[in-house]
Amino acid sequence: MKNYEMRRANLEADESTSKQILVEGSYGILSTVGEDGFPYGVPVNYAYDGDKIYFHCAKNSGHKQDNILFSDKVCFTVVTDSEVLAEKLDTKYKSVVVFGTAKKSDANREHAFKQLLKKYAPEFSEFDNKEHKSECEAADIYEINILKLSGKIKHQG
Repeated sequence: MKNYEMRRANLEADESTSKQILVEGSYGILSTVGEDGFPYGVPVNYAYDGDKIYFHCAKNSGHKQDNILFSDKVCFTVVTDSEVLAEKLDTKYKSVVVFGTAKKSDANREHAFKQLLKKYAPEFSEFDNKEHKSECEAADIYEINILKLSGKIKHQG
């Protein structure tokens, strides 16, 4: 993986801040590439546990899964606190871009599902009823192993 320097280094977020953006984001864009060479970017709900990023999808089928089977290399982008500053022809935001590898997460599926519940449905985060367990079994859970992350913060125009 080529290591590009951020053009506007004064906007670069440190690793801790970049990880906090991952924690705070409501969704991310997962980018993959398929066997046909075309890129595919799709918004997904996700959870970040300080180590890996987890997301879920339909069981055993779909565009994401086919692309990840072709190439496990992915890019994952999260943007938070975005606001268009029309009078300045600018935008303020916080963002993070992650490069990593993705794979189906069989060993960590219950942990991942608990992380997703904790983030999106904290009232159900106990994961203690049959309905939640059956929903977990009805989906595929994928994990992204983070190889590189880069954050950027633009406070004003």
